[in-house]
Amino acid sequence: METSMIIAGFGGQGVLFTGKLLAYTGMDEGKQVTWFPSYGPEMRGGTAHCTVIISDEPIGAPLVAEPDIVLALNLPSFDKYEPRVKPGGTLVVNSSIVPKESRRDDIQIVTVPANDVAEQVGTPKMVNMAMLGAMLAYTDVLSLTAVAEALADHLPASKADLLEQNIQVLQEGARVATAVTKPVPV
Repeated sequence: METSMIIAGFGGQGVLFTGKLLAYTGMDEGKQVTWFPSYGPEMRGGTAHCTVIISDEPIGAPLVAEPDIVLALNLPSFDKYEPRVKPGGTLVVNSSIVPKESRRDDIQIVTVPANDVAEQVGTPKMVNMAMLGAMLAYTDVLSLTAVAEALADHLPASKADLLEQNIQVLQEGARVATAVTKPVPV
């Protein structure tokens, strides 16, 4: 089984780290992975996205035209990637700052007020963990437990003191998403 994902938002929202964490988790689980980052020259505050593919088989190319899953952390990312989600795929939306609703009926829409969750449980910089938790609650690509373990193993030493908060935000993102989202099975 192969699952392709695009994580997109502003630089500074942890987009690239989220992709790395998914790739590390996949590797830790014995999967084949690719992680392909892209960001503007301004980085923090500019746009950033990355593509992650996790597979049981070798991966042919790291590029994805129609991802299975998109995490849209901001409105420009929602506008750009919502039409590209593969029919039957999943779109995870940061409802704290994306005022639009998808009109698509051929994908699963998961909403989570990620900024609010991050601020209440951790710090505003943990929006990515709330989004990731929401995604994990509605997909079977990786388990929440496996991602939390990979976070413990791969969080940079300079951020080690934030491990427990990151895990709490990850778990709360999953909990809140399941409480507020009424996904339509596709």
